[in-house]
Amino acid sequence: MIYRRLQGLLPDWLRRYVLHFEAAIEEAVAEFADALPESALVLDAGAGEGSYRKWFRQQQYVGVDLGIGDAAWNYSGLDAIADLHALPFVAGTFDAILNVVTLEHVREPACVLRELSRVLKPGGRLLLVVPHEWEEHQQPNDYYRYTRYGLEYLLRGAGFETILIRPVGGYFRLLSRRLLNGLQFFPGLWVVPAGLLLIPPALVAPLLDGLDRNQAFTLGFICSASK
Repeated sequence: MIYRRLQGLLPDWLRRYVLHFEAAIEEAVAEFADALPESALVLDAGAGEGSYRKWFRQQQYVGVDLGIGDAAWNYSGLDAIADLHALPFVAGTFDAILNVVTLEHVREPACVLRELSRVLKPGGRLLLVVPHEWEEHQQPNDYYRYTRYGLEYLLRGAGFETILIRPVGGYFRLLSRRLLNGLQFFPGLWVVPAGLLLIPPALVAPLLDGLDRNQAFTLGFICSASK
């Protein structure tokens, strides 16, 4: 909830600095969309409220979700309510698929990736985003966290290749996020002194992120693959 408030209150440059993971996802989705032809049929598997639809105005966008994630979300804009374990599409339907911070919410991720591969055309592209060090959310439908090695194993097992996996930030980006996470534990006006204590180091920490060259401490991964 605190991140939704921040997105509405902060200027764009500061929002992108503080909410680095969200900004990186937006950039990846925009680049993914720009690389697709106008005739492409695109599946957003786990679309939620369809927030990524706006990047695919030149393509044919299909938003699919089971509609059980966040009780406060409006799922009325979805094109289909469906279980990602058994998608209601024939094989080879889509030119491209995105699956953004959804794979942690499915009980059988290998099965879901096989389904995405099944409905993707040969040569089609997948954009996959998953968390690595992230708090539980949308409980009780929150099951997994992923390493880059687990992701590659799952993707190859589902028939994907040309797999590129990049971490989104390192230790100090993660530390910054955790400091901001701490604000939620202070009720009422206590959040003011808590903010004075936690926000300054949260703003400084990302400047040191280049020290974590391996980025084994990361919020999550952005992956691309093809079938």
